[in-house]
Amino acid sequence: MPQMAPLMWLNLMFMFLLIFLLFFISNYYVMSPEKMSADKMSIKSEEKHWKW
Repeated sequence: MPQMAPLMWLNLMFMFLLIFLLFFISNYYVMSPEKMSADKMSIKSEEKHWKW
């Protein structure tokens, strides 16, 4: 099995890092956040009656 030169490994690592970063950056900008409705925005507090 032929061996790769160290510079080829470095190029391969940079290529994978570049693809990795482009993939996550594109996913960040493609996903749109869900719009929160007024029902979800209100905080519902429930009273708890403790029996000691």
